[in-house]
Amino acid sequence: MTPLLIATDVDGTLLDDDENVSPRTRSVVRAVVDAGAQFVLATGRPPRWVKPVVDQLGFAPMAVCANGAVIYDPSADRIVSARTLSADVLGELAEIATRVIPGAGLAVERVGRSAHDAATPQFVSSPGYEHAWLNPDNTEVSIDDLLSAPAVKLLIRKAGARSADMVAELAKHIGIEGDITYSTNNGLIEIVPLGISKATGIDELARPLGIEAADVVAFGDMPNDVPMLGWAGLGVAMGNAHPDAVAAADEVTATNTEDGVARVLERWWL
Repeated sequence: MTPLLIATDVDGTLLDDDENVSPRTRSVVRAVVDAGAQFVLATGRPPRWVKPVVDQLGFAPMAVCANGAVIYDPSADRIVSARTLSADVLGELAEIATRVIPGAGLAVERVGRSAHDAATPQFVSSPGYEHAWLNPDNTEVSIDDLLSAPAVKLLIRKAGARSADMVAELAKHIGIEGDITYSTNNGLIEIVPLGISKATGIDELARPLGIEAADVVAFGDMPNDVPMLGWAGLGVAMGNAHPDAVAAADEVTATNTEDGVARVLERWWL
């Protein structure tokens, strides 16, 4: 059967290593949409980092952002829904993280009504927070301010550490407070509200359309994609994927630099 919904991770999956959508991938994605199937971005990125992807695709698909915590409509620049960690839970998580991972810095992602809601400082960090990526757009605040309002995710960063090791250590201490994941092994992990993942975000979009998991093809490459790859009727890991993503998937395609997404979609849309 032809899939009714395609959901894809962005970095390391839809984009190549230069953060571009290849012409081959762009062409088959447009064929998917022109044929009437749904196409959804499922990313750890916040909404404000979706526009460069939309610009390259040439249309504005719905986006599951912040590892499932946010549903964003880029065509209207509107936050459709957001699942948050309360200030109380953030306080508990911060205490655990700084105790279990000495020297770790903290940051949170918040959302307002749009991707660049000026009324809501969106990415705030503790003083001296060391970023895992170039060109950060954070605002440094005190720890008290950082933890004073609900957030869609908490970021824990320790330069020089391995994310997998950080997860293994924190998982011993965090239970009902939230779910831990990561999308890079560069000493950065993220905590989202308990039970929230890319899979729950895609399901939130699919159910009103009468689309079930069996009708979905999902693509991903990192541990934050594992729930989505296991939930979808066909979960496809990239050739460059983390072993956990490979284990959760039904099959493995070519790498993100070899049009792995396009190679699978071309089975139905040429």
